[in-house]
Amino acid sequence: MFCYQCEQTAKGEGCTKGGVCGKPSDVAALQDLLIYALKGLSCYAVEGRKAGVSDQEVNSFTCEAIFSTLTNVNFDPDRLVSLVKNCITLRESLKKKVQSAGATVDVSESAATFKPGSSLEELVKQGEGVGVKADPETNPDILSLKQTLIYGIKGVAAYADHARILGKEDDSVYAFIHEGLASTLKQDLSLNDWVGLVLKCGEINLKTMELLDAGNTGTFGHPEPTSVSLGTKKGKAILVSGHDLKDLAELLKQTEGKGINIYTHGEMLPCHAYPNLKKYSHLVGHYGTAWQNQAKDFAAFPGTILMTTNCIQKPKESYNGSIFTTGLVGFPGVTHITNRDFSPLITKAQSLPGFSEDTNGRAVMCGFGHNAVMGVAEKVIGAVKDKAIRHFFLVAGCDGAKPGRNYYTEFVEKVPQDCVVLTLACGKFRFFDKDLGDIGGIPRLLDVGQCNDAYSAIQIAVALSKAFECGVNDLPLSLILSWYEQKAVAILLTLLHLGIKNIHLGPSLPAFITPNVLNVLVENFNIKPISTPDADLKAILG
Repeated sequence: MFCYQCEQTAKGEGCTKGGVCGKPSDVAALQDLLIYALKGLSCYAVEGRKAGVSDQEVNSFTCEAIFSTLTNVNFDPDRLVSLVKNCITLRESLKKKVQSAGATVDVSESAATFKPGSSLEELVKQGEGVGVKADPETNPDILSLKQTLIYGIKGVAAYADHARILGKEDDSVYAFIHEGLASTLKQDLSLNDWVGLVLKCGEINLKTMELLDAGNTGTFGHPEPTSVSLGTKKGKAILVSGHDLKDLAELLKQTEGKGINIYTHGEMLPCHAYPNLKKYSHLVGHYGTAWQNQAKDFAAFPGTILMTTNCIQKPKESYNGSIFTTGLVGFPGVTHITNRDFSPLITKAQSLPGFSEDTNGRAVMCGFGHNAVMGVAEKVIGAVKDKAIRHFFLVAGCDGAKPGRNYYTEFVEKVPQDCVVLTLACGKFRFFDKDLGDIGGIPRLLDVGQCNDAYSAIQIAVALSKAFECGVNDLPLSLILSWYEQKAVAILLTLLHLGIKNIHLGPSLPAFITPNVLNVLVENFNIKPISTPDADLKAILG
């Protein structure tokens, strides 16, 4: 086993015996094999498009399968085996379609022709032979860019899958995913070629996030500034963690009138701001604290728990069968919901005690997406021109359990009173409940939404740059980012594609980035590792 795709990788170098995330070595091998199989499938998808063949089943499967290899998504060997076998079936079917269209099917890469083993042991052994360490590339900088591309594509695939679920697709996104994966089998591309592919990944991710934004707002309405209770109500309860808005919407429909209160956890907090979700009176509040306390939160919850796509930790136990998963999420021994039929989860919730009494909790605000912020743009611009607002900080990104993330809490606490903090993604749970007050009625802490809402933050920055008639890099705006997994890689590549500079990144730099590649990022984009809140604030504000 060798895996270094996330920030918490062992010793900052790579996990070799088992993932720090809880991923067993056999699961790591199966995920490597699945990516290898998808590269072979992509070879035929690239050739097929040359002849006008774009297979929808292949497109959607590719994104779903890639998504299942992200950090903390699927630790179920049986489901990964099924995905590998399905990939080969689709590969052979697509090969016939491409051949019928008159395009090339004489693909020499072994990934396009290999046959999967018949047993789990054989598949694991195959996977062990196709991971990062098995790549024939001898140039460490090219290997670094190749892996950066793969991890960026993983992020794009996740966002594309979210968007597809809400009816938003664009074949150019699928085309690039296939192009990028197929390219990683090549040995004749130059360093500049790889830089170009990595930046193109950022460009495609911007389009993908735009699709997802349209899917979210078109289905559930534009988020509105909303106060969310952190307390609890007496009664039966279900807790929803993850990212999937449609899962929550369907659950709210199926539990309406059943006397069950629905709580959000983690990245589901922004759901309270969508008009077509917050209309349900039994969506009552947000439960739990930061991401790294997820297991503790789950163990204390007196109802059932639904974990939706991505950003979960492997449960140490099933908590008496009260944990359910949906979508791509999978763990051995945990009940998986199919076709959004939540009746097993609801029945279990009704059998559990729920909360015995009401508890008071303070409230937090969310819902400051691009539509809401632009609605008060003149007020914001006026405050900047009047020097009431000196600077904006986007403190955003992933959370995690590795030491060093208290930096972000301390940073926000020390931001001067004449500055505004925008935030998004699960990293905000280090400080989301801080009372920073306001500046002339403008809250000093603006929650833009999930990591899936990074497009909103970009649109806010672009709109401000137009209002002040300057480039984004000339705005009184600094990006203080935390990363953990592959969606964060895709977002970073989007920022680089847009030419955004002076990003402060932490809590540590990616292990898959070589010193030479890091130097290129520093020289061209002035990316900086975080240091201390005091030193970084002084460097930014003077």
